[in-house]
Amino acid sequence: MKHDILIAGVGGQGILTIATILGRVAVAKELHLKQCEVHGMAQRGGAVYSHMRISSDAIWSDMIPCGGADMLIAMEPMEALRYAAWLAPEGWLIANEEPVVNIPDYPEPERVHAEIRARPRHVLFNATELATKAGAPRAANVALLGAALLPLEDVQELQSKLR
Repeated sequence: MKHDILIAGVGGQGILTIATILGRVAVAKELHLKQCEVHGMAQRGGAVYSHMRISSDAIWSDMIPCGGADMLIAMEPMEALRYAAWLAPEGWLIANEEPVVNIPDYPEPERVHAEIRARPRHVLFNATELATKAGAPRAANVALLGAALLPLEDVQELQSKLR
């Protein structure tokens, strides 16, 4: 068993919290874990990402090779597209549709959403809105993580309900 998961977003969205949750679960299940993260510009709304490699066998590198991720969990839609090249052809893209407009030429959100929807395996929904309706607006990252951990048939049902 192995799972290579890339988690991406912008500073302050809880990317490292998702990584911590996944890491603690892996350790509790006595799995091997390697993790690497980049968050140098997080204070300025810059890109934050984390490579999570979880396996029942030894792991020799903490970096997921480009084209090798089983899943990309993205708290921000443009960040989903930025790291989409890391996904394996059969990989899943789980993304929040709520943009963080932190650059002057941010494209129209619907164009970004259309590119995500063009991927064969994706779940795109407004995790921010879902968490806010639940009374916990800062828990959008956990809502996104929950969607990522659903069994495949539940993911497909969720996708149809969220359209």
